[in-house]
Amino acid sequence: MLMNAISGQVIEAAIKVHSALGPGLLESAYEACLEYELRKRGLQVLRQVVLPVIYDGVQMDVGYRLDLLVEDAVVVELKAVAAILPIHEAQLLAYLKLSGK
Repeated sequence: MLMNAISGQVIEAAIKVHSALGPGLLESAYEACLEYELRKRGLQVLRQVVLPVIYDGVQMDVGYRLDLLVEDAVVVELKAVAAILPIHEAQLLAYLKLSGK
C-alpha cells in the first residue's frame, strides 16, 4: 500500500474515532479505538511498539514507545491535548529518526 493511501486511511479513521468519542478522554482510549478502526479497514497495526535507543552499538530500552505503527510504515503518535506544542513535534521527529521510518 502506498504511503499516501495508508496516511489517508489513518486520518479518516482518526476523524471517525474522534467524532464518535469527542474530546476529553485519555490518550489510551483514543489509541485503542483507532487501532480497532484501522484493523477493521484491513490494515496491519502494532500498538505500543518498543523503540530502543542504540548507543555505542548497544540497544537500550529507555521507555520510548510508538503509539501505533501502521503497515510497518506509518508512525502514529496520538496526543489528547488542546494544542500541539513544539515539544510534541520534536518528539515525533525523534521517533521517526530512531525508528528509521
